[in-house]
This record gives sequence, structure tokens and C-alpha cells, in this order.
Amino acid sequence: MDVSFASGCVSATLRYPGARAILTPAMAVRLLELFEHVEDDDASRMLALTGAGSAFCIGFEDAVDPRLVESLAVLSKPTVAIINGDALDEGLELAMATDIRFAISSAHFAITQIKRGAMPHFGATQRLPRLIGAANALRMMLTGTALGADDAMRTGLVTYLAKSPADLAAVSGRVAEAVLSRAPLAVRMVKDAVLKGYDMTLDQGIRLEEDLYALLQTTSDRAEGVRAFLDKRKPLFRGA
Repeated sequence: MDVSFASGCVSATLRYPGARAILTPAMAVRLLELFEHVEDDDASRMLALTGAGSAFCIGFEDAVDPRLVESLAVLSKPTVAIINGDALDEGLELAMATDIRFAISSAHFAITQIKRGAMPHFGATQRLPRLIGAANALRMMLTGTALGADDAMRTGLVTYLAKSPADLAAVSGRVAEAVLSRAPLAVRMVKDAVLKGYDMTLDQGIRLEEDLYALLQTTSDRAEGVRAFLDKRKPLFRGA
């Protein structure tokens, strides 16, 4: 796995030891360590995952730590999957644990465990219906058939679609730059409100939003945002 850091974004490229894009237990250990680092490091404001070669990830070996996907899902900082090729089974479950998903138009998406008499166990039965609706999720999981990238985009499984690797890099870079230009605390609180509020009643979610809004009003970044607006200049956010 290659890891790089630029302008607050930690980028991890999954490089697989064999001919197939299967994530190994050793790779999972490194990813868990990376997730912990991103969460604890103030300079790391965003995480991007992508694959090397022609696939994003087409599955996990049996001994992969079961905490892996959930550890990605609960990161307080924004996360993106740059899906450079097929995302299948646990590989798709990993991608679904991110906040924003970019994909190349040649990619395919599938949950095929049903064909082997098994079922997903890294969160697909819960995340996939929330992303694309129960009927579409059941169709994918009960038949094991794949979605093409266009259908993945249409159903909401993918957030952005690109026609070439260059386009994929360009569009993901533009979106990452936009997110990183925003106030770090505001970004984290918006993510917190959306993801926690999703499983609350509307009234509970609105109260959560109000509480986070009140907390944000006390931050230096909020004051800087107001000053910058009045001064008609770009704000200089510091994450405080």
C-alpha cells in the first residue's frame, strides 16, 4: 500500500500482492493503522482510497480483521473512494463506507456472496439499501448481478463518474480541493449531523443539528468566516 500526503489529504493506493485485487490480512492491518492515524492527526483532514491496476478491490481474504470497514465508516473526517475499476463483494463494502465515491465508467459493482450460499458481513445489507433503496439493493444482493457504472451513478451508489483515469483524477482532485478549503470543524460537524441523524427521528436529527450549530458558533473558524465575508476575501481557517 502506497500512502501520500498533500494539502491535508491522505491518499492510500491499494497494491495487491497477487494477480487479483484481493485485500489481504496484512493490508487490512496497515489500513486500520492508517485510519487511526488520520483520526488522531490534526494535519490529516481527509482520506482518499484507490486501487492500483485495473480494479479497486474485488474481495477480502477470509482472515481480514472484521473491524476494517466499520473503522473506515466511523472516521470523523471526510473520506472518498476513487474507484479505478471493479468494486466487488467486500471491495464494494469498503467503498460504501466512504462519504463520496468517484468511479471510472468501465467499473462494475456487485455483491455476489449469495452465489456461494453466503451473505455479506461487512455492512452491505445495511449500507446498500440506504444508498440505492431497498428494492435496488435486494435485486443486487439476491441475484448477485453486477451494476455498470452508469446504473451505479443513476441509483446513487456512485457520486461522480469519469470516462478516463485522467478525468477520474481531475474530478476527484477538484472535489477534494473544495472540501479541504472549508473550515475543518464545520466539515466534521456536517458529516456528524448527516450520518448520526440518518438513524434518528426527524425531531432528534434537527436537535442534533441545532446543538452542533451552537457549538460551531463558538469557534475561531466561524468568526474568521464572518470576517472574511465582510472583508470580501477568502477565509483562513485553522481548525479551531
